[in-house]
Formats: sequence, structure tokens, C-alpha cells
Amino acid sequence: MGSPPSSISRALASELRRGGVAAVSSPRCQHSVLRAPAPSLSPSSSRFFTSSAAASSAAGGGGGGSSSQAQVGKENGSRWSNWLLFVPGAITFGLGTWQIFRRQDKINMLEYRQKRLDMEPMKLENVSPTNKDLHSLEFRRVFGKGVFYDKKSIYVGPRSRSISGVTENGYYLITPLMPISDDPESVKFPVLVNRGWVPRSWRDKFLETLDDAGKATDASETSVQKSEEKSWWKLWSKKPKDVEGHVPTVAPVEVLGVIRGSEKPSIFVPANDPASSQWFYVDTAAIAHASGLPADTLYIEDINEIVNPSNPYPVPKDVNTLIRSSVMPQDHLNYTLTWYSLSAAVTFMAFKRLQQKKSRR
Repeated sequence: MGSPPSSISRALASELRRGGVAAVSSPRCQHSVLRAPAPSLSPSSSRFFTSSAAASSAAGGGGGGSSSQAQVGKENGSRWSNWLLFVPGAITFGLGTWQIFRRQDKINMLEYRQKRLDMEPMKLENVSPTNKDLHSLEFRRVFGKGVFYDKKSIYVGPRSRSISGVTENGYYLITPLMPISDDPESVKFPVLVNRGWVPRSWRDKFLETLDDAGKATDASETSVQKSEEKSWWKLWSKKPKDVEGHVPTVAPVEVLGVIRGSEKPSIFVPANDPASSQWFYVDTAAIAHASGLPADTLYIEDINEIVNPSNPYPVPKDVNTLIRSSVMPQDHLNYTLTWYSLSAAVTFMAFKRLQQKKSRR
């Protein structure tokens, strides 16, 4: 029978052959240390760890992509904000350029008016109010003879006028110029004439005079009618009255004027009220209708410079006002320089702002 250590060694050797445990022998001691075998990984476990590693890698890569997208978005926003800095400069530059075109249009318009005013005056009897191209005759000088129908006068206003440095409110007096029967030099059709400016006090006095004259005329006609009714033997010689086209007998006048059209009111001008005889701007068709005339009645502005010192009103329109405008070409040039200066200033400020942003980076 062998010794105990040798029997233990043989038992461990047999276990090693079976693959159960591993023996380590130490020369200094006569005992053995048992060590568990290393675990082996199955195919499913290997796939699990591989997919976990891939997921971890993908997660790390996704975080980097979102940060890069945020960086790109920030750069795009910064680029757009830089472009917006130049928008005011572009707008003001465009307005300055637009004023250049407006200036040229105004020059052409005033030259057109001057050219037509320099033409020889036409006779009113040769101008047909039914002409379809009547607008082409605007700013042509015309002259004619007729009588003013004061009862049909219309006042357009208020219109201010400076007299000796004092501004006074008044109105434009528009009166129909009627033909004179059996006068070959007279106009052949009614014409609306803007006789000029009158102060408010003159208008009120003129209306009172017309009212008194109208009452006197009505009283005279009533007296004549009663007298004719009493004189029965005169009934056979009584003639019918021509009410339409009846014009009071007054002294004929000669008119020198310029053919004009209706005014174009701004949005701040109230609408005309013919029912209450309130006229804020010239509307030739409406004024003609209110005066009992055809809608296509010719409208002219009196420019006769001969004024009676004893009767200074109405004041005819100065012909030079027809070749002037509220905004002259020089004004458009000033506006152009102003807009271009603003454009240069805001563009310079935009560049300075960009330089400050770059220096901060």
C-alpha cells in the first residue's frame, strides 16, 4: 500500500483526465490547489455583447451628429441676421432711385404743359364738348364771348390765399358761360368757367345780392302776370315762355382761359355734397349736372390778367401756377440725395456691426 500523498496525486490526475479541475503542484508543500476552469462564451452570448457594443458606438455617433446639426443651424441663422443688416440700406437706396424716375416724370409733365400753353389760343366755338379726345386738349388756351349765368354759380372750397402776407380763406367761383343769341362771335354751347378766387365775405355778400335780385324779379313777374290776366284782350298776343335755356339779360363778357379737367382729391378731402351745395373739389360732371348742363360740358380756368381795380374779385388764376407743382423737380432731387445719404449711412453701420461680430469670435 502506497503512501497517502501518492494516492492523492493519482486521484487528481484522474480528475484532470476527466476535465473536472486543474491541479497545481507545489514542490514545497504536499497539497494541491483546485482552480475552476475559465467559462466559455456561447454563440448567443457573443451576439449579445456585439450588439451592445454596436449600440453604444451608435449612441456616441448620434450625439456627435446632433451637435453638428445644431452648429450648422446656428451658422445659417447668423448668416441670415447678417443679411438683414443690409435691408434698410437696400430699401433707402431703392427709394432714392425711385425719386430719380419721379423727377424725370415731373420734368416731362411740366414741359408738356408749357408747350401747350405756348400754342395759339383756340376759339371756344371751334371746340366740341362731345369730342372723345377732349383730354388731349387740356392746357390749351381758349377764348370766347358769352354771358355769365350768376344764379347757377357754384363755390368750391374753402381755398386759402395769401394776400399781403395774410392768409385768408375763400372759394373758387365757377359760373356757366351761356351763349348770346344772334351773336356770331358768341360761344355755341354752355361752358363752365372757373372765374377765380373770392374771399368768404365777398361770397356772402354776392349771395345776398342774388337773393334780393331774385325776389325783385319774382315780384315783377307776378305783377306783370296779374296785369295780363286783367287785360283779357291781350291774352291772344301772349307768347309761351322758354324756360329751358333762359338766361338773364346781362352785359356780355370775353373770357380767356385754359381747358382743364376734374381735380383728383386726396384721401383727406371730404366728398362733395351737391344736395347742400358743398363742393370741396372740382368734379366737372357733377358740377355740370348741378347747374343743369350736360355731363360733358367743357370746363376752363380764367387766366385773364386784366383786373378791374374797382372790382378786384374774383381773382383769376395765375397762368404760372399751371406750370408749377407742389413737388418740383428740385424737390425730387433733394429727396434723392436724402435717401442715398441714409442708404450709405445704414450700410456703413451694417459693415461696422459685422466687423464687431468677427472680432468677438
